[in-house]
Amino acid sequence: MAKFVTLFSGSSGNSYYIGSSGQGVLIDAGRSCKQIESAMLSNNLDMRSVRAIFITHEHTDHCQGLRVLASRYGINVYASEGTMKALEEGGRLDSRFTADIITSKLSVGDMLIERFDTPHDSAESCAFRVTAPDGKRSMVATDMGVMLPSIRNAIAGCDLAVVESNHDVNMLMSGPYPYPLKRRILSEYGHLSNIACAEELPDFVKSGVKRLVLGHLSGENNTPDVAYMTALCSLKEAGMVLDEDFTLEVAPRQTNGKAVIF
Repeated sequence: MAKFVTLFSGSSGNSYYIGSSGQGVLIDAGRSCKQIESAMLSNNLDMRSVRAIFITHEHTDHCQGLRVLASRYGINVYASEGTMKALEEGGRLDSRFTADIITSKLSVGDMLIERFDTPHDSAESCAFRVTAPDGKRSMVATDMGVMLPSIRNAIAGCDLAVVESNHDVNMLMSGPYPYPLKRRILSEYGHLSNIACAEELPDFVKSGVKRLVLGHLSGENNTPDVAYMTALCSLKEAGMVLDEDFTLEVAPRQTNGKAVIF
């Protein structure tokens, strides 16, 4: 059985554990090493079980703890070529761990990790799909201004999918952010809104996705309830039944000690 754990999710930091109790990978390391260690411990996960860290892109909320964490435990780090260059320029890499480029897919232990490029205002951002030894697949797809067909196809048929539901458009437009930042978030290289996310979910369920997780919520322009209800309404309007056709949850900003077994 595969295990999915949200360690952190949101504008203040992102990190997900996918694997089993014995081995797994981290998708992003967007909090301090100490915070990630504590989150792992809260979920009865040993840092020594982490076989690799995959970084989606170089923004701080996805790589803040990378250098210290990977150095302390000697964990291999993987990212796209553009992201790797940005990490190096930002002082996020260290000679005490190996940092390699993932071009399309690679095996870590008995897990398969595949990369899919995403549209975001970063050097070369991507999403990752993880296939566990038993064939169960999970996908983490956040930080993208639009849903590309390639990402849509990669999510289809997964057992679990984290899909970005970053902001409520009305909250964003009426909020305190300066106009250039609002434009960035709403652009095709920004973030998916609640509505944009919700519109995709029925087709994902039709494709076989049973477990939906709403990720990377803004702390200023969204709330878990608003994101959840927007998604749920879209699914219900498509004739789908909660807990029969799908499960739906919001990834917590920091771990609640709850793992999803799939």
